Amino acid sequence: MSAILVPVCEEEAAGMIRAAAAAGRRLAISGGNTRSGFGSPVSADAVLRSAGMSGIVAYDPAEMVMTARAGTPLAEIEETLLDNGQMLSFDPIDHRAIMGTDGEPTIGGVFATNASGPRRLSAGAARDSLLGIRFVNGRGEVIRAGGRVMKNVTGLDLVKLLAGSHGTLGFLTEVTFRVLPRPKTEQTIIVSGLDDEAAARVMAAAMGLSVEVSAAAHLPESVRGRFLGGHLPEGAATVLRLEGLAASVPVRAARLRELFGRHAPVSANENEASAHLWRQIRDVAPYADSTSRPVWRVSVAPSAGFQVVAALRLEAGIDAFYDWQGGLVWMRMEADPEPDLLRRAIAHFGGGHATLMRASAQMRTTVPAFEPLSPAVAALSARVKQQLDPAGIFNPGKMAGL
Repeated sequence: MSAILVPVCEEEAAGMIRAAAAAGRRLAISGGNTRSGFGSPVSADAVLRSAGMSGIVAYDPAEMVMTARAGTPLAEIEETLLDNGQMLSFDPIDHRAIMGTDGEPTIGGVFATNASGPRRLSAGAARDSLLGIRFVNGRGEVIRAGGRVMKNVTGLDLVKLLAGSHGTLGFLTEVTFRVLPRPKTEQTIIVSGLDDEAAARVMAAAMGLSVEVSAAAHLPESVRGRFLGGHLPEGAATVLRLEGLAASVPVRAARLRELFGRHAPVSANENEASAHLWRQIRDVAPYADSTSRPVWRVSVAPSAGFQVVAALRLEAGIDAFYDWQGGLVWMRMEADPEPDLLRRAIAHFGGGHATLMRASAQMRTTVPAFEPLSPAVAALSARVKQQLDPAGIFNPGKMAGL
């Protein structure tokens, strides 16, 4: 078993990394270890975890900016924000149920994986909230990039590079990010009985209105019964979330009801029932089934999601549902991952990205988890890796050979 290194401060982490680089030892980078089954297997000599570096460094609710050490539990961040009527804007997904892992998600892990949920559609991804970082590069040098306000763009490229890099470029030690006020109320409009194509049209129409839909998803009949304990109305459910002031949400909801109620049954869930539904959508509840059946996360144009699914169903057994107005497809394969079929379908319908989120250990050794890079992008990525981690000690092989 690899040694587990848990530094308690940035200086100790830097020393551990310098020692590893000098000895040629490879390090698996981890936060709360809740995504340990994700990505290609990493062969490392030790695990370097940020969980020992915890705590909120600075937070002024009036500024709507927080700085925290990378190992701070996400639950601590969210509780502090809740106490002040604020929230992370991007609905960070909790991978534990779908991955079959335990542990505590960390704020550093959220940004290192760019873990974004349903509100990404309206508020942007995790990386869009990230203002500044501190990290240790592969030489053991402490790097600071970004700042505490949006107009401070110093080091912005490094901030964006580290977000979503899955620990392959550096070891995050501190993150600074913006937060938003928590909505006073929410309501989810449910349009029932639409097929995938009709649902895509309804979601596009809703997003084009001035009612400020913050999230839009489609739950086909095959998964509808796995949400809210089976208590959604009969038929496939196309769900639209409205958030905001108590006086405005009902008015906006009435407009959606009037528009879509002419063509299909329309109902609504409010507040906790609505919030619970979107947590289940966020965390991919239908496929949190304690199996290793392959699960893909497919990102395409919103108008292409249902077309990719329809094409694949002609050749493979799959189940699927849609988030981000149809542009994010969560897809569970009944047997093999079928990466070639999937990527051909994506290319045929305009392009996009497919990420293998879950698979058996054997499948993970043969199927690349991340989208293969084009030669130009691969060359650029290799140059960035060479600059930040010249000895290649961080998470070797996890992302497309990095």
